[in-house]
Amino acid sequence: MSTHIEAPAGAIAESVLLPGDPMRAKWIAETFLKDAICYNDVRGMLGYTGLFQGKRVSVQGTGMGIPSALIYCHELINDYGVKNLIRVGSAGSYQPDIHLRDIVIAMAASSTSGINNSRFINADYSPTANFELFLKAVQYAQSQHIPIKAGNVLSADEFYEDEYNSFKKWAEFGVLCVEMETAGLYTIAAKFKVRALAILTISDSLVSKAKTTSEERETTFSKMVEIALHTAIEI
Repeated sequence: MSTHIEAPAGAIAESVLLPGDPMRAKWIAETFLKDAICYNDVRGMLGYTGLFQGKRVSVQGTGMGIPSALIYCHELINDYGVKNLIRVGSAGSYQPDIHLRDIVIAMAASSTSGINNSRFINADYSPTANFELFLKAVQYAQSQHIPIKAGNVLSADEFYEDEYNSFKKWAEFGVLCVEMETAGLYTIAAKFKVRALAILTISDSLVSKAKTTSEERETTFSKMVEIALHTAIEI
């Protein structure tokens, strides 16, 4: 057991999907995994391990934001030996050609978080995806004719910003969408020499103002999960 995960040794697979929402973790386990067992419900942050096409895969909720996600990533890596961490999350589009339910794979993650500033004084660290995971995800999506976008995303600390139109500066420099965890995930994976990838589904658009419902965000992003699971079992 770790501080925030009550699973015994060996209960968590080497490849873990990381939704922010614990209810999405439950939905993924019940929908996609065979013989899924819940190994964690500490603080309601559900975690499951089951079989996908005969191979063990886990799914663990991480909560919202880099600080919360880093707690679970740190414990998964250091206490449970996880080697492959794949975020499956929602994001807000910054670009007019990226629409609701489009899938974005994060090649790199810019951030408004101050966490890396405390590590790299007067310097900018660039958190990036693991190439092997990225390549396998892209190859699977292409083989199944699932359209994807790939590029730079923004990991923001604030969900409700004072200046709504601040996204336009990021968009001008090619940032595809905004979410809240990827930069932290890529950084901790690099630190501990494990693999990480973020696969995102657009849940709302800052350009068109279109939105999905909370229920849709929990239970309808199946193509993203499909890509993530096939990537997890092929690595």
